[in-house]
Amino acid sequence: MLHTPSGGAGDGAAAADTGLMSIGTVLNVLREEFPEVTISKIRFLESEGLIEPQRTPSGYRKFSAGDVERLGHVLRMQRDHYLPLKVIREHLEAMERGEAVQLPVLGRPRDGEAGHEPVPEAPTAARIGRAQLLAAAGIDERELAEWESYGLLTPLEDGVYDAEAVTVAELITELGRFGIEPRHLRAMKAAADREAGLVDQLVAPLRRHRNPQTRAHAEARTKELAGLTVKLHAALVQTALGVRLP
Repeated sequence: MLHTPSGGAGDGAAAADTGLMSIGTVLNVLREEFPEVTISKIRFLESEGLIEPQRTPSGYRKFSAGDVERLGHVLRMQRDHYLPLKVIREHLEAMERGEAVQLPVLGRPRDGEAGHEPVPEAPTAARIGRAQLLAAAGIDERELAEWESYGLLTPLEDGVYDAEAVTVAELITELGRFGIEPRHLRAMKAAADREAGLVDQLVAPLRRHRNPQTRAHAEARTKELAGLTVKLHAALVQTALGVRLP
């Protein structure tokens, strides 16, 4: 198992002997499935009692394989089902007791369900309601209304939100702890819109294609380009600041 040393030499040797991982190593493991996860996010989930990593005598966090697996469960339940942390904690406790856990299915109805025609396109991203967003992000109506006024979050036509709204809300909250207010984030939103516009322009011909398989391929191409765009944006910010993130 890979290990990234941190703290004193004794702490690193002990962690290597026991197979425990530093938070930086855990971040790299999780980013294979969750590219947007951050060290702050892991620390936040710890502060909410969803994981309890061990601590070295120097105070450094050390994670077991079980901790990483538990983090994966938490992040999947947030990403795929948009559950509030309280409900996620209850599900985890039920799983530890060996009980079966039934998670809600979000998104459009499956093909063949009553009242809906089959759709040959790639699946539509899941949606989350306003109350679900408030609960999952731990914010109130005033905060959400302020963020909406700056265009950081925007409800869709039917009043629900795109899946990534929870992630956006959590990141806005984390930045707020450093004194960065929503009005300061308008430039980031404008840059993101420009980047999304470029990707959309590139995949538009695929989406308009007569072949259903080609149209479905547009979804995979969009995800690929989005991932590359996010990585480039992060690299450019790090270069401008002269820092390197783990």
